[in-house]
Order: sequence, then C-alpha cells, then structure tokens
Amino acid sequence: MPTARAALLVALCAPVVGVLSALYGIPPWALCGVLIALVAAAVLADWALAADPRRITVRREATGAVVRLGEDVDVALTVANRAGADARLLVRDAWVPSAGARPYAHPVALAAGDAATLTTTLTPTRRGDRAAEQVTVRSHGPLGLAVRQADHRPPWTLRVLPRFTSRRHLPEKLAKLRTVEGATAIRGRGQGTEFDVLREYVPGDDVRSIDWRATARRRDVMVRTWRPERSRRIVCVLDTGRTSAVRVGDEPRLDAAMDAALLLAAVAQEAGDQVDLIAADHRVRAVVAGSHGRSTLPRLINAVAPLQPAMVETDFELITSEVLRRERKRSLVVVFTALEPGALGEGLLPVLPRLAARHRVLIAAVHDPALAALAATPLHGANEVYAAAAGTRALAEREKLSGALARYGVEVLDFPADTFASQVTDAYLALKATGRL
Repeated sequence: MPTARAALLVALCAPVVGVLSALYGIPPWALCGVLIALVAAAVLADWALAADPRRITVRREATGAVVRLGEDVDVALTVANRAGADARLLVRDAWVPSAGARPYAHPVALAAGDAATLTTTLTPTRRGDRAAEQVTVRSHGPLGLAVRQADHRPPWTLRVLPRFTSRRHLPEKLAKLRTVEGATAIRGRGQGTEFDVLREYVPGDDVRSIDWRATARRRDVMVRTWRPERSRRIVCVLDTGRTSAVRVGDEPRLDAAMDAALLLAAVAQEAGDQVDLIAADHRVRAVVAGSHGRSTLPRLINAVAPLQPAMVETDFELITSEVLRRERKRSLVVVFTALEPGALGEGLLPVLPRLAARHRVLIAAVHDPALAALAATPLHGANEVYAAAAGTRALAEREKLSGALARYGVEVLDFPADTFASQVTDAYLALKATGRL
C-alpha cells in the first residue's frame, strides 16, 4: 500500500505540472497522468523491494505471565528476519486497551537472518486474563513510498491478579492470631479447643485440668493446657450475581469481597485452618478445595482473578446445595454477598435453615455509603424529600433483613469498603478465640 510519503511526492510535483504546462503548452491532464504513472511505478517498485512481512517470524519465550493489578510487567517479543533481504520494519504488539501496552509500535531494522528482541511494557487497569490480540508487522520499501503488512498471532496470555490491598492489615491480624494461639491464648477446657501440652501445676490453675495419670508418673502435679482447635474448615462463598456488579467507591462490590476473602484466607492458613472457596451465581464459576498450607493463598488468587460479575440473579439454592455436598464437617461458611432484601429475602432466607443447621454462617456485605448520604439529604424541596425517604427506607429494609438473618443464628457483617476486609478477619479471629468455630 502507498504511504503518506507517496501522497506528499504527488503534492510536491503539482507545481511542476503547472510550470511545464505553461512553458510548453502541454495539457495539464496529460502531465498529471504522466506524473501519476511515474509515482505509481515508483510505488510498485518500492513495494516489490520491501521485505516480505509474512517471512518475518515472531515468537515469545513463554506462554504467559502473571502480574498484580496496577503493577508493570515487561513482555518480550523476538522478531527474526527470514525474508532473505534487509528489512525496515514497524512492529506493533497489539493488546486490548485495558492491558495498558506501551509503546504503541517498535521501529526496527534487521539485516537478512538477524533477530531482535522488542519489549512492550504492560500496566493493566483491569484484573483477569488479557490475551495478546496480534502482532502487526509493517515492512517499508527502500524509498519509503510503499509498505507491506502482515499479521501474526503468537499465543500469549497475561493473568492480572487482584490488588489485594488489604494485605497491609496482615501483620496486625497475624499478631492477633499469635495472641489467640500463643502464651496469652485460651488455656482452659472449653468448646472448640484441643489439647496442647502438659506442664507443672502453678497456683491459680483450674484443678479440673489436673492430669492424674501424668501426676502419678512424674510424682508432681501436672495439668493439661488447651489451645483453640486447628485444622478447622473455612468456606468462602463469593456471590458473582448481578448485585456484585454494583460499584462501591472506585471498584465493584465483587472486588471488595475478593479482597476480604484473600485476607481471611491468608490469616486462616497461618492458623493451620483449611480454606475452601466457591464462586457462583446461577452456576458455579470457580471452586478451590483441598488445599493446605502455603499453597492455599496462591490457588485462591488464581481462581478469583478471572471472575467477573454476571448480570443474572444468584441461585442460593444452588450455592447451599454445593456447600452441603462438599462440606461434610461442620465449617465456618462466610457468604460474601449484598445485603439487599430482594436478593436475600427471596433467595437465601428460604434455604438458610438447612445451611445454618449444618454450619456456622456469616453474611459479609459491603456497606454502600451512598445510602447513608441519600438518607441525610437536606430537605429543601420535593426532590430532596423523596431522595431522603428512599435512602431511609433502604437502610430500614437492611436492618430488617439483618434481624431476620440473626433469628437463624447468622451473624451479619455490614461495613464500609475501607474497613470491610479487616472486620471480616476480626470476626473470624473472635470466633476462634472464643472456641466457637
């Protein structure tokens, strides 16, 4: 195809046509025809001399990469000249806009048989899987009047993980966990505790904890000590239905739920508890089960990274059946959803008794500050009165729903997005500290 340089050449020759026409009386249309023919011949010759872009090979060293949302990652692309002639190339490594690729294109000159590595920096603005669209190779002729172009599609995928902004709370939560399980933890017999060690009796110990067999063997009074039970099961249920798409602050409600679930999982894995995850709306989107130790958090992060809200109503009957089918042992089930009467009142409440009878259930919902702002609207006119009434009614319905859930023994966690993840983890630690897991 012709380039802008060919068009510029025609424009620069236009005054020459006028001068020659005036000097020699040649009709302008005849000179224009000759001029266009000459430029076309030059363009065709230049096009023929350009290296064939189909014989330029492009490849990537790996099949994919992982980066956290908001961070940079460099992607290497190797371009090799197999055309048998020198090549002047403009290579565009094209990605979807949310991948944040830069620079737009790479100019490169390659001698026959040479290769070069081009680096594209990606700064993704959305989490999930971002596939490379294509690599466009444009080969310029020696005169720059024509180019030849071909597209290549080396397979490659970038997985963008959630930001996990709540990890800044991790040192604080781990310190609380050590308090629960360490020297100042529960040391008495009670629900949800397991045997720790035998030690010598000291004044003030509960005499009911004396181990008489150990006392007889050691000829000294020995007492049993107890600690919060480990290897408990935590099930994080992510509602990916339509309510998870509502933006609370700068991000969807689903992202805030993911952040809280990851912080909870990070603390629980340090406590020796097993964390499972189920993400579902009208069908199951992701399941992580059976992971232990340090493998838990990476598996959860990779599982939630590609999740997106679905514009469908959540099927809580499906979610309940899935939890009951997978979790035979009594577990802590944390349901990350929206505290909305329509979604929970018609979907969750009818099936909640079955779930609460088998497991301890927490409902974790991100509080939308827009409701409180709406209820506090100054009453200057009819529009403001209706807005305030709508906000007040929405808050009242949430309170009513919280009361209905509490009657089934379900604890409701309703906090703003900036403290949501921290409060959910604190609720888990409180249950662990009091032996109620």
